[in-house]
Parts: sequence; structure tokens; C-alpha cells
Amino acid sequence: MSTNPYPETAVTQPDSFAFSPENAEAAKTVIAKYPEGRQRSAVMPLLDMAQRQEGWLSRAAMDAVAEMLGIPPIKVYEVATFYTMYNLKPVGRLHVQVCTNISCWLRGAPEIVRACRDVLGVGFGETTSDREATLAEVECLGACANAPVMQINDDLYEDLTYESAKTVLEALLKGERPAIGSQSGRRGSCPSSGPTTLKAKTPEAGKETP
Repeated sequence: MSTNPYPETAVTQPDSFAFSPENAEAAKTVIAKYPEGRQRSAVMPLLDMAQRQEGWLSRAAMDAVAEMLGIPPIKVYEVATFYTMYNLKPVGRLHVQVCTNISCWLRGAPEIVRACRDVLGVGFGETTSDREATLAEVECLGACANAPVMQINDDLYEDLTYESAKTVLEALLKGERPAIGSQSGRRGSCPSSGPTTLKAKTPEAGKETP
């Protein structure tokens, strides 16, 4: 069963969709990467391209991808409804996706959800009245070592607390660009208390190690 929080029902669907000239050429380049007869493998990057152009994936856009790849539309719908990265309903300027899977949950995901609701005033699957932000619950964002995590558009914000999540959201709503990555100052995925191995600095060239 799809976990996509944006079902297609009750959404006004456009009558047609066409890739822009630039995206049409880019799509041809993507398709050419696959062997003859295997063009259907390009479905995911083409859906991403269509979504970035349209802002979401309408049925017309999915049909256009199916026609371009020469496959039945149902094969495209199956992919688009399986992955939560594809939006089957228009989303706000900021697409705020909060992971509530086990690692993030154990590290305080409920507090991140609370921060999002306090700042945005909406729940999961809802968009603010000014269409500035949409809040979504997702299963995993692939940054478990830096939990809790939220993804906003293409950027990950890691090692969050209630306060740092609020700070990030408020800055983005103002049009600012908060630093992405760890919000606690952690480097990479090292322990929160600091490195435990390889602490010594690399000796300078030409000098012996003590």
C-alpha cells in the first residue's frame, strides 16, 4: 500500500502536460543512457523532471512520461504512487517532510513534529492557507545517524531539537537560507561528544611522527 500522504482524489487535474523544450531534450539524454528496449528504466528520473517543472505530478504529466517511454500509463502510476518523493497533489513553496521512523522517533521526532505544527499551523498532509508550506510525514530520509531529521525541498536538516527546528522553519518562511546539515554542529556523523578515534593530526610532510 502506498504511504503517499497526498492522494490524487479531489484534486483538479490539468487537461494536458508537455515538457519544456529544455526538459524534453534533457529527457532524451536520460533515456539514451539505457539499452534499447529498456527505456522504461528512465521512468523515475523523468517523473522527477516532470515534478520539478510542474511542481507536482498530475495525471497528465504521468501520461506524458508513459507516452515518451512507450509503456502503459498504469506502469507509471505504480511508480508514482509507491514513492513518497512524488507528490500527487500540489504542495507549498516549502515541502517540509519529517521522518518519524524508529531512529528519528527514539531521538525526538515527536518534538520536531510539534515544532512544525507550532510554526506552520497545519498537520500532516496539509498546506498552509498562503501555500507557503506543506507538512508531510515520511518513513525514512536516510540520515539515521544524525536523527532526528527533516527534509525541506532538497535540503536535509539534521540533529534537530524543538528549538532548532523552529529556527530553521522561521528562517525559511522569511526567505532566509539557514545552514543545512547538522544543527548541533556535529561534523558528519561523528559521536555527539566528539571523535573517539583518529584524533591525532596528520604529521606535516617531511617530519617524523613522534
